[in-house]
Amino acid sequence: MGLLVYVDDLVLASNDSNTCAAFKAYLHNCFCIKDLGPLRYFLGIEVARSSRGLFLSQRKYALEIVDECGLLDAKPVDFPMETDHKLGLATSKLLNDPTQYRRLVGRLIYLTMTRTELSYSVHILSQFMQNPREEHMEAAKRVLRYLKENPGQGLLL
Repeated sequence: MGLLVYVDDLVLASNDSNTCAAFKAYLHNCFCIKDLGPLRYFLGIEVARSSRGLFLSQRKYALEIVDECGLLDAKPVDFPMETDHKLGLATSKLLNDPTQYRRLVGRLIYLTMTRTELSYSVHILSQFMQNPREEHMEAAKRVLRYLKENPGQGLLL
């Protein structure tokens, strides 16, 4: 049996439904919990069940990021980052307020839980958190344009 606790939310998983039911009854007696049924959404991760397994996605979260950056109408791209990028050699102007860049990269880091293909791009972008430049922000926006192409991609377990 596995139990995941985050503040006041619990996810209980087990191969044995009787053990699960008994543990839920025990928790209900101790804390008066509410059973919301099978897991569908937890911490920004959408869970869909099928005969093939569990599909984990952060579609809503990805679209929120794209929308927050004003790129819902932007033209999508087929890959998140150019292979021959020169971001380490960037000489463009430093961003006046690096907070937006840092927030965006932080949100992208969380998104890599279900979008593993973004890991390399986000790793590169995270190297410039201290002194981000305009070129770095443009590269981050390219990742968002890639997300726009297929925001519901995720993991099948």
